[in-house]
Amino acid sequence: MHRREFLVAGLATLASSRALAQMKMDDMSNMDSMPGMDMGAGHDMGAMSQSAVALPEGEALRELPLLANEATSPGQFKARLTAEPAVARFAEDKDTPILAYNGTSPGPLIEAFEGDRVEITFANRIADEASTIHWHGMPVPADQDGNPMDPVASGSNRVYAFELPEGSAGSYWYHPHPHGKTAEQVYRGLAGAFVVKAKADPIPAEYGDTVLVFTDLRLAADGSMPENTMTDLMNGRVGDHVLVNGQKNPKLSVGVGAKRRLRLYNATNARFLKLAFDGAPMTIIGSDGGLLEVPVAAEEILLSPAERLELIVSFEKPGPITLYTLDYDRGWMGAGRPADAGLTLLTVDVSEIPAEPLPPLPDRLRPIEPLSAPAVSRRLVFTETMTMTATDMQMGFLINGKAFDMARVDIVAKAGQTELWEIANKADMDHPFHVHGTQFQVIEHERDGKVSKPTYLAWKDTVNVARGETVRLLLRQERPGPRMYHCHILEHEQLGMMGIVDVQV
Repeated sequence: MHRREFLVAGLATLASSRALAQMKMDDMSNMDSMPGMDMGAGHDMGAMSQSAVALPEGEALRELPLLANEATSPGQFKARLTAEPAVARFAEDKDTPILAYNGTSPGPLIEAFEGDRVEITFANRIADEASTIHWHGMPVPADQDGNPMDPVASGSNRVYAFELPEGSAGSYWYHPHPHGKTAEQVYRGLAGAFVVKAKADPIPAEYGDTVLVFTDLRLAADGSMPENTMTDLMNGRVGDHVLVNGQKNPKLSVGVGAKRRLRLYNATNARFLKLAFDGAPMTIIGSDGGLLEVPVAAEEILLSPAERLELIVSFEKPGPITLYTLDYDRGWMGAGRPADAGLTLLTVDVSEIPAEPLPPLPDRLRPIEPLSAPAVSRRLVFTETMTMTATDMQMGFLINGKAFDMARVDIVAKAGQTELWEIANKADMDHPFHVHGTQFQVIEHERDGKVSKPTYLAWKDTVNVARGETVRLLLRQERPGPRMYHCHILEHEQLGMMGIVDVQV
């Protein structure tokens, strides 16, 4: 039997018998601490939600609150971030317990400039759980990266301090990365945007700079967030609602002829967002690690979990313009594949009052130097595996046949040396691949024997690797120390699809 058919058949068997299914990973000693791992009769594999709850729509798009800079000297950014329980009201008359940074989810927007020294005191006030802050995509030292080997205990504080080098302007984000708890802490609300601004930005200031953070929400009938089901652990958690800055289908108002700079963040655990505007031309100007060399027109875009894009959107005719989802088949095991096409995420109300005249978008944005020829080549193979008995199921999401072991170094790399990494996805669903500590350049994709080049050169820290696809990328780690690489479907990372590269001088 083909592996995919075997996995689906196994899921169906467990669903019908409602047998005890204990997910296990090779070499993982702390499975009892992982959320959702006790899968008795209380978990319905086929149900994506205990009860779909309606949310209000059409409210004015809220700007994310800015994290206040407490520093008094120029070139410094100093602040505090506290991870703590909070209560949100997504649905009318229903309080939802969440986790929040400084009381908000998404967390406050951090804005700093290239060249700034950043010092952020993190307070973990989550009861009985360690946490960290991972500065996703940012060029920070290994001991400031918030990786799973460096937990902050419940009730403790730590200071993250790093400098933002010249050329690091881009759309980054922050989220927890504790071993065995990342997926749960993120879907409960811990994520925020971190924008590093250029000292000389080529994008006209008149276009604005609007951050749109996409998160994923599932609510039970009483307003609480249900725990992960077996389906979530297999496929990654996909909720009932996609929120933008914490709102369902908010409204943005502009004048006809306006151009807006939008920064799009996919901060969901596992949701793939294929997006388009109906009747508003899009131009891609930036990716994970900042601006492209030249603007690129696009009719649709795909944001896999953890990816970011910067767009210029031109609103050339009056009337409502919607940002909506298109169908994308990322692969799915078992029942309950979400119907993602046709979701309206944002409505732009374009008035008949003309916007102020705007300067044109520059033809060139910034230079991107291609990385040098690689001195080392590596191959990483993604697979999943499952064995079953009448009462037990052992499941793994693996890289090169191994599940993550925090005591094992998988790759030893040399600082400053360019490497070619070949990521081959032999699993039955897409896996977005993320590397800590650096930005890389994708050089080609191969699928069904056909090789294609990326549409544009970009700095990236996350790339989707479709099932059956091989992605080749060039990367260079500049700072020594241990770094993570993993699938950014957070449930898959948690179930083994992660490794450690030790960067040495």
